[in-house]
Amino acid sequence: MLAAPPAPPRSVAAGTAYWARLLPLLAVLACVTRLPSFARPLWNPDEGYLAVQARMLAHGGRLYETVVDRKPPLVPWLYEGAFAVFGSGSLTPVRVLAILAHLCTALLLASLARRRWGDTAGRTAGVLYLLVSVGLNPEDAQAATFEVFILPSTAAAMWCADRRRWGAAGAAVACAFLAKQTGGAVLVPVVWLLYRHGAPPGGVLRLAAGTAVPVLCAALVTDPAGFVFWTVTGSGAYASFTGSELHVLIRALTNTAILAVASAGLVPPVLRALRVARTGVPDLWLWLGASAAAVTVGFHFFGHYYLQLTPAITLLATAATQVLPRERLTAAVRTTACCCALFLAWGLLAPRTDLGHAQRLAAAVGDRTAPGDRVLVWGMHPETYWLAARTPASRYLTAGLLTNYSGGRNGPQVGEKYAVRGAWPVFRAELAAHAPALVVDDSRGGPYAPDRVPSLRRLLTAGYQEVGEVDGAVLYGRVAGE
Repeated sequence: MLAAPPAPPRSVAAGTAYWARLLPLLAVLACVTRLPSFARPLWNPDEGYLAVQARMLAHGGRLYETVVDRKPPLVPWLYEGAFAVFGSGSLTPVRVLAILAHLCTALLLASLARRRWGDTAGRTAGVLYLLVSVGLNPEDAQAATFEVFILPSTAAAMWCADRRRWGAAGAAVACAFLAKQTGGAVLVPVVWLLYRHGAPPGGVLRLAAGTAVPVLCAALVTDPAGFVFWTVTGSGAYASFTGSELHVLIRALTNTAILAVASAGLVPPVLRALRVARTGVPDLWLWLGASAAAVTVGFHFFGHYYLQLTPAITLLATAATQVLPRERLTAAVRTTACCCALFLAWGLLAPRTDLGHAQRLAAAVGDRTAPGDRVLVWGMHPETYWLAARTPASRYLTAGLLTNYSGGRNGPQVGEKYAVRGAWPVFRAELAAHAPALVVDDSRGGPYAPDRVPSLRRLLTAGYQEVGEVDGAVLYGRVAGE
């Protein structure tokens, strides 16, 4: 279904004129749809985590050794590079990079659509993508997080595969994986396109090499064993949702519903086209299915995971409008633009509860410590370190890595014994070598509170006393002589 006759060949001059008109339009639209991202210094804890990691790397930290997370290295390196050039006091540079990532994605989708269905389809795909990609909770859609930097690589992988450039397609798949593991899901439609084109041995080898070599290089540049552990083998307990089934289901349904609202102008054309056409675009359906599987992996269903669905949704809707009356295209764009306006208003007016708490807590930390002091924030908001400009006392920037707590899950698999394997001996050694000047208990009654974590409770009892409180977060100063 949804296929249309291939577009006729175009002259180089016509192509140049086409892109000269479309590029400024998409650039302006990319900037306008990301205006809310500049409305606050930080949108979610992932940005805070990346900012703290980048500072640690800049001061001699080593990824997967003294700087750790369950993610590949590409986005931490991107933050580190932006901070090296522009300074680490603002996320504006990485927000600009996020806009460029969205613009590149829109251009690649426009090129894909134009090659398959003509000039109008190219414009449609680029515009629809930028409109629908803001259709999530603003803290998910406007933040410069991992999923944003997956998108241009996944679109590039499909663009290259569509042109039978298998080595480049493999490299793009590798870049998507190195931005976040789930980005590798685009390999599914790429392999299908390779199969559809006859799977020549040379193509198979180029695709395999293009995919494997960048990943191997990233592992060798960091720490190979640490790379494998932190990106592949070390997160088994994190993927379990035992005891939190209802919480997970509600989050999944909520974020699905939010994206469905943003896609209200795109879903009807696809459904109508399904009824009138039977030849198809199986690579796009495979892309959507693989992306949906990627959203599901780990059973967390955070809103920003859903960004990975937007390129495939956009192209399917663009394909659908090619076999329907023109007024369906106009209605799809108009409806999507109206939904985009609603999400932009949400972004500009969204409350700042968590950010306000982190800012007040950071101010208190700054008042009670000196710039060279190490601090331990026991909680799920690593941005406190960045906002306070203080060095973390440990490589584990959240309590989640030490208790398996994540995203409000309060099931039975939270506690010391569910931590990342080997984390607690390292954590104790770090605190013994560099005792934090201040410990902040930001658990605020969560299932990872110190009274449920014996090792942390013993640390506080032995060498710290309560010195203050901020919004329910308790500050502990080191006892003199300890």
